[in-house]
Amino acid sequence: MSQMPLPKYHQVYLVLREQLDEGRFADGLPGEMALIKEFGVARVTVRRALQRLADEGLISRNPGRRTRPVAPLTERAAGGSGEGAERANLHGLLENLVTMGLRTSVKVVDVATVAASAKVAEALRLDFGDPVQKAVRVRSTREGPLSYITTYVPAQLARSFGRRELSSKPILVLLEQAGVKVGRAHQTISARLADNVLAQHLDVAVGSALLAVRRLIYDTDERPVQWLHGFYRPDRYTYEMQLSRVGSIDAKVWVSKDVSAPFN
Repeated sequence: MSQMPLPKYHQVYLVLREQLDEGRFADGLPGEMALIKEFGVARVTVRRALQRLADEGLISRNPGRRTRPVAPLTERAAGGSGEGAERANLHGLLENLVTMGLRTSVKVVDVATVAASAKVAEALRLDFGDPVQKAVRVRSTREGPLSYITTYVPAQLARSFGRRELSSKPILVLLEQAGVKVGRAHQTISARLADNVLAQHLDVAVGSALLAVRRLIYDTDERPVQWLHGFYRPDRYTYEMQLSRVGSIDAKVWVSKDVSAPFN
């Protein structure tokens, strides 16, 4: 497999950007010397990575003060109680996710109870620092790794399952066995370049294009029960949606009729 010649500073930037997005640096980023030691690179490399993050408005750098993340504009991880196309019928998607879970194998990389970061707390409607179960899993087909998935579940809902259960059953099944009545899901799909961690687990080159999925699952009472961050190899995973036209031909409005997430 050929390696993409990404500069070292860009690799450091990719990793730090993802960690910022996960809310790891609420109290400030590590100092330059700590980052130099962590990544095994020169000071100029770390400074270029930090400067790019600053140029993108993700961090604030002030001489003599600790580098801190910049809070994004207020946004909800899920679109609340939207209607119409935003509330597309996702019954098929949820069924497909469970089916896919039963047809693939899972390696649990890590599972632990952690304090909810600001973003996780906002998504799950918890207080900052409330306990959540964070699980990191790699799902594979017979061809190899398919996805790298991190899930956050309120700790009280995850009391009945841990590493063993997460390695053998889809998390939606585990939630329903815990008494949760799964309702709807709000999902966003974008693109992402693989950083060092993702490249290692998904067996791709650093800088390879991945599908990035954010999915917030609600129960039937509209309470968030799971927030998922997933990264998928596009050569092994395909997202498909069937659309139907609504209104007159001039309206050109399309809504989801059925949703599925097949893989190959």
